[in-house]
Amino acid sequence: MRISVFPKGDLEAIAVHRTMSVHDWIEKARVLPVDGLELYSGMFWQTSDDFVDQVGEHLAAAGFEMPMLCASPDFTHPEPRRRAEEIAAEAQMIRITARLGGPRASTRVLSGQRHPGVSREQGLEWAASAIETLLPLARELDVTLALENHYKDGSWKYPEFAQRTDVFLELLGRIDDRAHFGVQYDPSNAIVAGDDSAEFLDLVIDRVVTMQASDRRLAPGTSLDDLRRSDGTLGYSPLLQHGVIGRGLNDYPRIFRTLAAAGYDGWISIEDGVNGMDEMRASVEFLQEARQMYFGGSTQVRVAAHDEARRATGV
Repeated sequence: MRISVFPKGDLEAIAVHRTMSVHDWIEKARVLPVDGLELYSGMFWQTSDDFVDQVGEHLAAAGFEMPMLCASPDFTHPEPRRRAEEIAAEAQMIRITARLGGPRASTRVLSGQRHPGVSREQGLEWAASAIETLLPLARELDVTLALENHYKDGSWKYPEFAQRTDVFLELLGRIDDRAHFGVQYDPSNAIVAGDDSAEFLDLVIDRVVTMQASDRRLAPGTSLDDLRRSDGTLGYSPLLQHGVIGRGLNDYPRIFRTLAAAGYDGWISIEDGVNGMDEMRASVEFLQEARQMYFGGSTQVRVAAHDEARRATGV
């Protein structure tokens, strides 16, 4: 298992306000003892080969790999022209992934937004067709398309079309490819969807190719029902609060045991930093400990002690 980080806390500055560049983020991340940096489509203000190569050179100079590129295609948009544009934009991200990450690097795919008036069957058909359209390019460039169990992109009005587990599993089942297509597992998003994140992992473990790790809490005095009532507003709800991994709602010991038992050896990318780099570093340290404990041949006694400590503290 290898560790990368994703600048959730700086995403708006980079992708929306453009007061921070991808190069600024690479420099900022130098203080973190990680193997790679997950990048985001909105970081590429330019998409020319020269610009992409400059990013790659900067990553290499800083000692990082680029294992994952986070994109947010909206394949369920009701307008055909927009769906075609989304497919073309995703293809561009696949090419950038190949240029920066090389073999085994992944590009995130989604179903799209839950647009009013789009039926379940129609949305599934559009999303599956878009992914199938992109798979030949992914195979040609040896890039893996990673379908995330997603909540809502920061620029979206509506939540993920395939947010519900049954819809996600049906979309996943429509794509047979297991060499260049799989699941990007996000445990926090499973909780937001109303699922137990560890139980959701059990359902998709045989197709997990990447993982985003975060931990979230609901704002004091709120519930998942309150969160769902916020759907239809732009971006993420303020009712969701980010924090250090291992201190929120996810049962990470069980998640790590499931991944280790399945022989998972891919990347786990930390989606953190909303409350500053100190919390990002604490999340890195948590994953480093987990890597040693669950993926490095540690004893059952240490695992049991860790679980007991987690139960005792209520974390």
